[in-house]
Amino acid sequence: MKIAVSSKGVGIDSEIDERFGRAAYILIIDSDSLDVEVLDNSENINAAQGAGIQAASMVSGKGAEALLTGSCGPKAMTAFSATGIQVFTGQTGTVRQAVERFKQGGLQPSAGANVVEKFGMTGGSGVNAGGPQSRMGGGSMGGSGRGMGMKGGGRGMGGGGRCMGGSGRGMGGGRGMGMQGVGNFPPAASSKQESLAELKKQAADLQQQMEEIQRKIKNI
Repeated sequence: MKIAVSSKGVGIDSEIDERFGRAAYILIIDSDSLDVEVLDNSENINAAQGAGIQAASMVSGKGAEALLTGSCGPKAMTAFSATGIQVFTGQTGTVRQAVERFKQGGLQPSAGANVVEKFGMTGGSGVNAGGPQSRMGGGSMGGSGRGMGMKGGGRGMGGGGRCMGGSGRGMGGGRGMGMQGVGNFPPAASSKQESLAELKKQAADLQQQMEEIQRKIKNI
């Protein structure tokens, strides 16, 4: 059985990379012999979009049946679901340790994504989409930053730039004149049926993208 593991290095004793789509390497491990095949994922580390889908396509193309990683975003998770590959998030330690835990039956497959899209992507101006607040279910959209910071549900009226970090400086200059109140947030889906229909459409779109990527891989 082939197992894919996101890794910071090229060996089985390398530390697991908590990112999947933007991991430095993805190792394909033979669960019986522990032989390692290294997939260089450097092109996806700072990709503007599609890193998870591209990495998922590489894993699928190698015939892996399971993925061990620290985190997995919604698009990659949908792609894995479509191809029948089980995903086990929350993994730490070394690649070897994670594989041994898997072989001993001590892991439970993840039901869904545990981070937001573009987790692990770093950029300039103090913005880091891979910080702790990018994880689902945690963090706040406030802080003590300057500029048009969103704090406590209000909207700032500062001198340019936004600050959506925990305590970092915004990309603007002046101090924000914070106005407490209710911020503008997108409305929730009006019904479960609409949400389900949207998810099915996303899954179909992702499947088409993966098929196109697979065709490109075969032609290389």
